[in-house]
Amino acid sequence: MIAAESGQCCPLLGDGAVIKVLDDYERTLAFAEVALGQIKSLRQTAIPRNYEIWYVYATGYNSPLNKIINETLARNGKLTEADLEQIYDTYLSQIKTTERIDKVGSRVIGEVDAVMTLISDALGMSASYDERLSSAAQKLSHAETRDQVKAIAESLMKSTIEMRETNKALQDRLSLSKTEISNLQQSLEAIRAESLTDPLTGLGNRKYFDRSIETAVQAALASGEPLSLLMFDIDHFKSFNDSYGHLTGDQVLRLVGMSLKQTIKGQDITARYGGEEFAVVLPNTALRQALTVADHIRRAVMAKELKKKSTGEILGRVTISVGVSMLKPDDDTDSLIERADACLYAAKRNGRNRVICEADPEYAAETQFQVA
Repeated sequence: MIAAESGQCCPLLGDGAVIKVLDDYERTLAFAEVALGQIKSLRQTAIPRNYEIWYVYATGYNSPLNKIINETLARNGKLTEADLEQIYDTYLSQIKTTERIDKVGSRVIGEVDAVMTLISDALGMSASYDERLSSAAQKLSHAETRDQVKAIAESLMKSTIEMRETNKALQDRLSLSKTEISNLQQSLEAIRAESLTDPLTGLGNRKYFDRSIETAVQAALASGEPLSLLMFDIDHFKSFNDSYGHLTGDQVLRLVGMSLKQTIKGQDITARYGGEEFAVVLPNTALRQALTVADHIRRAVMAKELKKKSTGEILGRVTISVGVSMLKPDDDTDSLIERADACLYAAKRNGRNRVICEADPEYAAETQFQVA
């Protein structure tokens, strides 16, 4: 079990680590103790969301969650409320999304099964009608009186009416099923979009970013077209939270998200990378153009005044630091992100509210600093 009594941050579990104890009772208690210990040692609020994050972390069953927590703690030494919210939305609420998709999928299967049963019944009715027609044809060939012909005609009329009613019922049911399946399809699309969207800013979430940048990098390497990446971070974000509370911190995140939506268009990819960090992938964009885009974003964010909604008090302006990297022929996604991240930290070390790329001397100084 991981000790949490000392008040220090508990040792990090590996990406897939699991506490091994004798039975379910002891194991779940051990997970609960680790979860509460982490909350205490990191001085986080003991709300259900945070408890769920650390309980799942303790089990080790969700490797991507463990990985992002370990990386964030190693980089920043803490998890902010924004970090915890992003982790929950990306790695835990997705499980609930999967359950919703399963329910909609079950409804689709049920609808298809009902239609198939109706079609089967209609086919049976059609075969029976065909047999009646054949029988009537034989009877007509041997009919000798007007009454016999009339009886055969009346039988055919009855069968035809029954067949018409069956076809009408099938047509009505197929029409209803078409509408229902169309609605369910829209529900699935909405759930899918929701699973890839950060609820606070309306931008893509980390899951969306990971998928999109991998696809964009592979396409750029295959075509030889340029691709650039912007990684940026809100300057002094913690001070907004500490001074004005988390609601104001959320307002800052929304302000940046709105600026991105207004600035970035077309095929470019925008996402909330984690906490107060954002990312923009720029396909078919060389470094010089990317620097122009980055500075345009920086100015757009700085141009907006932050106002406290409850009092109307002007809280000042938000600034961002931006790191820019460009894909190289021997690159992969991780190396592209690492260079942009290093440029971002160089921008923060050199005064913030600026854009630095891998061609700048500040980036070289940052990499030497990291090696040292």
